[in-house]
Amino acid sequence: MNLNLRRLIKLFTHHPESNGETYFQHFRCASSYGLRMIFSGLGAIIHSVFPFLFETAASDCAKKINEEIDRRSQNSLIR
Repeated sequence: MNLNLRRLIKLFTHHPESNGETYFQHFRCASSYGLRMIFSGLGAIIHSVFPFLFETAASDCAKKINEEIDRRSQNSLIR
């Protein structure tokens, strides 16, 4: 395999592998977090105008994502 191609592949796989995941497992998880953050961010913006709506949406989302990241980190240490 060409040296440049190996370097390119390593750019995409090093971080996921260091967390015990394949590129696609990491992609699925990271994109899930990102989409949830976007939607909870929109809820927070709506909440800023209408404080009676989405009162805990952003903080609930942040807590849940943080718990999931902590759990994934613990699992990658066990592997």
